[in-house]
Amino acid sequence: MKKITGKWGRAALTGGLCGVLNGLFGAGGGIAAVPLLKAGGLEQKKAHATSLAVILPLAVTSAVSYLAQGTISVEEALPYLPGGFLGACAGALLMKKIPALWLRRVFALFLIYAAVRLLLK
Repeated sequence: MKKITGKWGRAALTGGLCGVLNGLFGAGGGIAAVPLLKAGGLEQKKAHATSLAVILPLAVTSAVSYLAQGTISVEEALPYLPGGFLGACAGALLMKKIPALWLRRVFALFLIYAAVRLLLK
């Protein structure tokens, strides 16, 4: 098997992995995207922001697929959207003000918290 090299090869592999994780875990593909984008050379804040640009079309694709399968209840999702939009705006504004070191630490703590919850439930 030929070794995947170059920027486009690594990007395609990263995108594929994020797509699979997004399809399985929802926007959880973004959690994987951040460290993968950092490993590809992006600085911390740019990796967080770029992961959103990667995950948005993947989330739409997954949502359409789930909708076609009948596993999404739009009525149940709607009440979460106003708070989600406000939270997304607040988070984007906060990211500009948080030093990259603290952003990385908070992200790591969030991942640990999520992992512990998943293991204990």
